[in-house]
Amino acid sequence: MKKTVVKSFLLFLSLFCGISANLTFAQSSSRFSFKTFTNGKGDTLNYRMLSPDYDTLRKYPLVIFLHGLGERGNDNEAQLKWGVMNFATDQTMVLHPAFIIAPQCPSNQTWSNLDRIENPREFRLQPSPTKPMELVIQLIHQLIKTLPVDSNRIYITGTSMGGFGTFDAIERYPHLFAAAVPVCGGGDISKADLIAHIPIWIFHGSEDAAVNSFFSLDMVEALTKAGAHVGFTLYPSVGHFAWLAAYSDPLMMEWLFRQHK
Repeated sequence: MKKTVVKSFLLFLSLFCGISANLTFAQSSSRFSFKTFTNGKGDTLNYRMLSPDYDTLRKYPLVIFLHGLGERGNDNEAQLKWGVMNFATDQTMVLHPAFIIAPQCPSNQTWSNLDRIENPREFRLQPSPTKPMELVIQLIHQLIKTLPVDSNRIYITGTSMGGFGTFDAIERYPHLFAAAVPVCGGGDISKADLIAHIPIWIFHGSEDAAVNSFFSLDMVEALTKAGAHVGFTLYPSVGHFAWLAAYSDPLMMEWLFRQHK
């Protein structure tokens, strides 16, 4: 009888925690308004936006969050699955009011335009950005014009495919961003000197089977040689989901929002 009661209680607790987590996600996701950006050529980019409780007396940081490969599509919803919700908690919104932009990359496209070279550990940045990246940059410039955005506090971060996209963005537009947080990504190490002035904190899992941690390690080495004071966190015994710890780290949040151009 006691075992039955205990099992029933544990089942109830599990269901309650699952329902609670779903409700929390739904409540947080509802804070992100549905948006679509269209440029002068008719190209469109779906995105979600979290706005601070702002007035016209001050300007606010702008955070660009680039999702991973599995969240591509056109539902304008999947990109909220990982990481970006940490910017929508009550505590973060109170301590760090900001505009948070989460664009969605269309299926079969990517944030970064990188080619592998003979060395399997190296990429080379191609001359032109991908269409989604081009639209993200155009969106940023529109938001600077239409919202009270502090252009000296524009940050970019992303996970996996978005981590590569973060490096792609800062290497192409090194004077646009005040700080970057690439998570389990990689970039063109030959461009390290172009971004050595940008505050960067890199995160990766040491046991990542999807994106090997040597991509981050090589970027850290190249940036250090270029004179950068780069931050690096390599989580031991962690696989591809390094973003679970990275975006839950209050020190990272504090560090990010302290950065200015």
